[in-house]
Amino acid sequence: MGKAAKVRLETCFVFLMFVLGVIITVTSWGYGFGSLRRPGPGLYPVFIGVMICIFTLFILVSTLKTKSSKPVLDGQGVKKLVFMAATFCLWIAAMPLLGYVVVTFLATYAFCKIMALEGWWKPLAVSGGTTLFIYLLFDYWLYVDFPRGLLG
Repeated sequence: MGKAAKVRLETCFVFLMFVLGVIITVTSWGYGFGSLRRPGPGLYPVFIGVMICIFTLFILVSTLKTKSSKPVLDGQGVKKLVFMAATFCLWIAAMPLLGYVVVTFLATYAFCKIMALEGWWKPLAVSGGTTLFIYLLFDYWLYVDFPRGLLG
């Protein structure tokens, strides 16, 4: 695959992601936003859809400006991608058994180690902070019940 084929493939993928962001935004628009005190079901999906659109536009411009001929993923990149996909699959499979909080902490820790975050304390801090933030945001602010798992 030459450079032209690489640019077309990346450009097509980024364009599809942009279309996905537009679809999410348009579909979620009709759900209602609510207010900051009582957010409606459309607030978060519209925010995510708009962010997807904005980020894909940045990526599209960056992709079109880049004149690099190196492959998108090398052997190490493919290995990381496979481990990340496996971690996501295990995250979903273990959710009913261990519950959201425990599985999210473990998955975030695994992601940190896959991405080669150094040491043990930094991944633990990132995992704990991320899990705590998500738990507080959704359980206390948005009142979304997470799967509790067998541990309750």
